[in-house]
Amino acid sequence: MNEVLNAILTRRSVRSYKPDPVPEDVLERILTAGQYAATGMNRQSPIILAVTNKAVRDKLSAMNAEIMGSSGDPFYGVLVVLANKAAPTYIYDGSLVMGNLMLAAHAEGLASCWIHRAKEEFESEEGKAILKEPGIEGDWEGIGHCILGYADGEPKPAAPRKPDYVRYIR
Repeated sequence: MNEVLNAILTRRSVRSYKPDPVPEDVLERILTAGQYAATGMNRQSPIILAVTNKAVRDKLSAMNAEIMGSSGDPFYGVLVVLANKAAPTYIYDGSLVMGNLMLAAHAEGLASCWIHRAKEEFESEEGKAILKEPGIEGDWEGIGHCILGYADGEPKPAAPRKPDYVRYIR
């Protein structure tokens, strides 16, 4: 089986991570993979916010938990994908970036998981203030958080695929 198919078939969402930091060069390769996701008419509507500042990461995690109605910490390392609402395909574009980030993390030996609620976080005044710091202003929607790091334990096996997942018209 080729490497791409193997990565697709073996990647799992992981929510428990070791405290070991992700090396900068590995993070850069994952970010590059995100930048090469397909986008509608090559508009490249998404941007990736790499949150390496622990205080900002903790703030985002707390905001996310509050929206979820929890006191837990759903984050470890976090990449936030935002997309420009001016592009008619912005949600799909951002979703493809998320997929590339998670597959690239897996290929680098890291675990990842898509955490929702970025939309609600960055629609808030607190979220907009966070975006202003790196100069992100305008009509952006949070598509998702790609948490990543070294898995603490073995990932669960893949769930069986539903029997009617693929249908043919012949």
